[in-house]
Formats: sequence, C-alpha cells, structure tokens
Amino acid sequence: MDYFKISLLILKFTNSHISTSQRLDSIKRQKLDDLFTYICQSASSSSVVDIGHAAFTTIALKEVVFQAAKLNLSDYIPIISFMDVQGIKRNMRSYARIMDGTFDKIIDQKLELAVAREGKSCNSPDLLDIILDPCHENGIELHRQDINSLLKVSTIFSFLCGLAPTIEWALAELLHNPSKISKAQKELSNIIGKNQLLEESDIVWLPYLQAIVKETLRLHPPAPFLLPHKAEMDVKIHDFVVPKGAQVVVNAWAIARDPAIWTEPSSFKPERFLGSKTDYKGQHFELIPFGSGCRICPGLPLAHRMIHLIVGLLLQTFDWKLENEMKPQDMNMEDGNGFALVKATRLRVIPIKL
Repeated sequence: MDYFKISLLILKFTNSHISTSQRLDSIKRQKLDDLFTYICQSASSSSVVDIGHAAFTTIALKEVVFQAAKLNLSDYIPIISFMDVQGIKRNMRSYARIMDGTFDKIIDQKLELAVAREGKSCNSPDLLDIILDPCHENGIELHRQDINSLLKVSTIFSFLCGLAPTIEWALAELLHNPSKISKAQKELSNIIGKNQLLEESDIVWLPYLQAIVKETLRLHPPAPFLLPHKAEMDVKIHDFVVPKGAQVVVNAWAIARDPAIWTEPSSFKPERFLGSKTDYKGQHFELIPFGSGCRICPGLPLAHRMIHLIVGLLLQTFDWKLENEMKPQDMNMEDGNGFALVKATRLRVIPIKL
C-alpha cells in the first residue's frame, strides 16, 4: 500500500470535498433524509430509537477505536516493544479484517452501479462515490487496497469528528434537563415557525440552539485528548520544562471543565454562552474540542453544520420520551471509555411526531 498516495488523496478529499459547500450539501441532504425517514417510521410505530446508532455506528469501527485507546505497554517499555503483551495488535488486526470485508462488498456494489451508469455521473453522490471520483478525474491510479484504506480512514475520520456522539449527548443532556428542551423548542417555534423546517441559513438566528451545541461540546468533546504532539526543543511553560522529544497530549476534556475558567463546570448550562463570543473553532483555548491551529480537525465545517441541523430538526419535528417510562433524573449520564467520548449506555428514546 502506498501511504504517500493515501495521504495525498486524503488531503485532496478534505480540501476539495469536505471543505466545499456543494459537496457538504450533497452529504448533508443524504444523511438527513436517511435519518429522518428512519425516525419518522419509528414514530409511526412508537418504536424505540437508538440515537447514536441512528446517527452513525459500526460495531467493528467502535472496537477499533476502543483498542486504539488502550494504553499499550509495548509503546512505553522499549525492551518489550516487539511483543504484543496485551493482544492489542492482534485484536486490531482482527477487527480491521472485518472492516476490510465489509468495505470490499460496498466497493463492489458501487463499481457495479458505476458500470451500469455507462460513464454517467451519479446524481446524488455519497461518500464512496466522492472517494472513487479521483480515479477518473485526477488521473491517480488507485488499487483496491488503496480505495479500501481511504474509505476506512474516511469512516474513522467521520466517527472522530464527533457527529454521532455529539448528537447523542446533546439530546441526552436536553432530556436530562427538561426545562432546556422546552426552551429550545420554544425558540425554534418562535423563529422558524411550525409550517417550515429548519434550514442551515436559520442557524445564525437561533442563539439558544448554538449555545446547546457549544455546551454539549464543552462537556463532551468528541475525544478527551487532542492528537499527540512532540516537543522539538526544550519548552518552558511557567515553571515547568517540557524536555525535547517529549510526547505532549492536550486534555481538552479537563480544560473545558476547569473550575478556574467555568462556573459550575459539571452542569449543563447552555445559558453560559448566550451573549458570549467564546466558540469552539480554535480561537478560544478554553474550548478546543476540535483542536486549534494547523492541526485543527479538518472535519470541523461538516461537524458544525450537521450537528446544528440534526439537533435542531430533532427538536423541531419530534417530542421525545425515554424508554420504559424512565424518569430524567434516573438517566445514566456517565462517559464511556475509549478514544471517542461516547455515552456509557446508549440513549434509547421514543419519538413523538409534532
């Protein structure tokens, strides 16, 4: 596998597709259509919806992320670096093979559809259509393994951008705090009305919805730790010296819950952001769930748009009640373990069409 080629394609993909409005709109429309068709069907039959699963989930992918998050002793004890003491590498290879098999089937289906179209473009391209597109448009020769690897990286990238976990956490926090969900629905009713659906252009006029997303990302960043950095020289921070060559990991979760910065840091209070200029786009270091600077998450534009739209539409079009008549105060609001900060227990709710 040519890792330079994969890196080049990932760079082209993020610059040409994830960051452009036209491609984002295509991905956004398909995702919203699929999600709300499923939820409407569940509402009609009073069926339970697993919000995290509805937004996005792949069991093998979740296991890969979980294995990657484990402390691997071989990385820190040089004498056993060649050994797989905890079986982490073995488990990663096992789940990677499952993902490879799944993606190979999907790629075959897409290639068959492409042949059937006889060279015509796909009217509603999805993520894989976009990934396959460079094969024809940019003259880059891609092998099956390259396509599979690029699809795998893009899928993990989507998971780590925090779309599904953040949407699940936002709705969970609102259901755990019923007065907040009522306030959000009232804002949507007053600004958007009941006869039209929320659109992206409306988000700027919905400060409380924006505050909900910010507060959710503050309490539950997509990943508690940002990507590791390596000190290229000795760096002094106040009275502490970071030696050259040291690996540095920024704890975004702890920063966003620092009582020296935030009042009642463990409480869900979207109101703290009303009238505040603090944002999560890398300029305010007390809130950096996506990182900052040149290594900020390239999926931020997609995450920003999709999270606001999906959370807003879930509140505008449905009321929600917890499974088995559970009371809000009985909800399990603990974090799960792993690189991605998901709920310890899935949010299972029943949608009621408004």
